Amino acid sequence: MNTIPNSWVTPAIKKRRKFVNIQYAPPLLITLILIAGHLTFGILEGYKPILLSIGCSILTELILARLMFGKWKNLSSAYITGISVGILVRSTFVWPFAMTAIISIMSKYVLRFRNTHIWNPSNFGISWMLAFLPFSVAGLSIQWGNNILPMIVIWALGLIIVWRVKRLHITLTYMISFVMFSLLRSIITGDSFLTEVSPLTGPMYQLFVFFMITDPATTVKNRKGQILVAFLIAFVEFILRLNQFIYAPFYALFLVGPVAMVIHLRLNKLKQAYQPGIKV
Repeated sequence: MNTIPNSWVTPAIKKRRKFVNIQYAPPLLITLILIAGHLTFGILEGYKPILLSIGCSILTELILARLMFGKWKNLSSAYITGISVGILVRSTFVWPFAMTAIISIMSKYVLRFRNTHIWNPSNFGISWMLAFLPFSVAGLSIQWGNNILPMIVIWALGLIIVWRVKRLHITLTYMISFVMFSLLRSIITGDSFLTEVSPLTGPMYQLFVFFMITDPATTVKNRKGQILVAFLIAFVEFILRLNQFIYAPFYALFLVGPVAMVIHLRLNKLKQAYQPGIKV
């Protein structure tokens, strides 16, 4: 096998290799989560919905990227969106999987601020469908159960992902905040603390904390801002859950994430105006 001599490996090549490794780690690991979960507990209601979600997501990405930017985009993000939709959406119909995937990808190209999409794609599509088509669509809840083995596998792989892309502090901030607000909810509602905190061990929350709130494209860039936004997402979710919103985490990210991105981009522009070349 031919290899590049170490003396030829420039910093640019090293940076490119690192980028490629990071870029393809999430698609690979979320696929392993899906396979392990389905083979062990049969989490999918069938292969057709998830294949349809992935196919519609990728096709929409290809078409819109070509039409709007005149280029072919890397499809790892579209794949993650499609597989997330396939896992998190539940419906007795097939069409909601396709519709959710298409809406999710379209949000990247239509809902933009300063040439940047501000909603996590799958979060936008799923939240929209849950809000406007509640009789046709539901979200994944506890279908996987809280069995210890798949939970350990998911948490291990998820922590590897967020650590690799330098987003571990976001996940940990949200988790700690969720536990704190769960305790407060138990005091307010009279429910047991374990009842309030138990959703965090379910598959919906596992995918939420590892793949949605940590999305590099739709999170603010500075570490302190990321920590603050993660706390605010948990706080808004706390308010929504007190008001009996079933899919509170999705709605919380839907509300907080874009506002945070708009503020970040505006502050970044102001900063650049006074200090050219400096980013927030």
